[in-house]
Amino acid sequence: MKNLDIGKTLYTVSDFVSWEKNKTLVLSPSFQRRLVWKTGAKSYLIDTILRGLPMPIIFLRDQKTDLKTLLSKREVVDGQQRIRTILSYVYPDGLRNFNAQKDSFTIMRAHSKELAGLSFSELNEELRQRILDYQFSVHVLPASVDDREVLQIFARMNSTGVKLNDQELRNADFSGEFKTLSFELAAEYLESWREWGIFTEYNIARMNEVELTSEFFILMLKGLSGKTASAITSAYRQYDETFDFRDEVERRFRHTLEVIDSKFGKSLNMLPFKRKTLFYSLFASLYHLAYDFKHPISNKAKPSTISSTQIARIRKCAEAIETGTAPEKVMDAIARRTTHQSSRKTVIEYLTNAKL
Repeated sequence: MKNLDIGKTLYTVSDFVSWEKNKTLVLSPSFQRRLVWKTGAKSYLIDTILRGLPMPIIFLRDQKTDLKTLLSKREVVDGQQRIRTILSYVYPDGLRNFNAQKDSFTIMRAHSKELAGLSFSELNEELRQRILDYQFSVHVLPASVDDREVLQIFARMNSTGVKLNDQELRNADFSGEFKTLSFELAAEYLESWREWGIFTEYNIARMNEVELTSEFFILMLKGLSGKTASAITSAYRQYDETFDFRDEVERRFRHTLEVIDSKFGKSLNMLPFKRKTLFYSLFASLYHLAYDFKHPISNKAKPSTISSTQIARIRKCAEAIETGTAPEKVMDAIARRTTHQSSRKTVIEYLTNAKL
């Protein structure tokens, strides 16, 4: 059995810049995927570095020392897009094969309002130094490791047997406005999700709370609809680069969750609304009473006051649902296709006593 003798070390961004300057960095080995990152993904990477957050391990492979230049080269086995993105931002004038149309980008507002639109040279000295000093965890393969062995390494790394769910795939595919806000707000209310009993720790680990937050955004933007994976993914794609009414969506989302917390609070985990599908109906009902989701967002609107009588009705309806004494069509909607538009409409009409 061959021991590959893989080295483990740390390298900084400035190390990669130096290697590129010396032309000792190989960015395009034949077996690397040649994917083109969108601006959102590139901006998200720089924001990750500026925040000092970790990222996946970079894999390099040593190459034999050049006998003419006496310089050793390093080949990027895994992490090509990350390294190229960083070099495009930090060292565009020296990056080989730099294409301004494809490679140029600045930080997006979705990732940093303060630094939006700034290039590396426009950052202050402290931030530039922070980027250059950022350390990658790097595994270095010896030159004796051939391409077939490299592919075997990655086959083992990817053989966990856990299939990515729809939201995990969206997390991998998008990095822009809609995705960023979904993750930010879902994380902000993490303790609430736990306290209300909406999600288990496993659900949270699989990003279920982010997907539900995304559904609430779609409700505000497009009105009541059924849940489909393709519809949620379509919203991520539509609002990736620009997200009109982002601030208003954020404001209304916060307001609705604050109403839920103030009117139901810790008792919510004892109500049927702790079921994710019924929590959607609760959120949609309170949002409808405050803003009327039949009229998608167009500008700022002051929320209507939700009366104690309306809250009392929702509580009474919750009790009837729990005991199975709610109207037959409501119980049928809950028991069957709770993510279909018609079923959601039936439950929300019951909770709000309103014809939608």
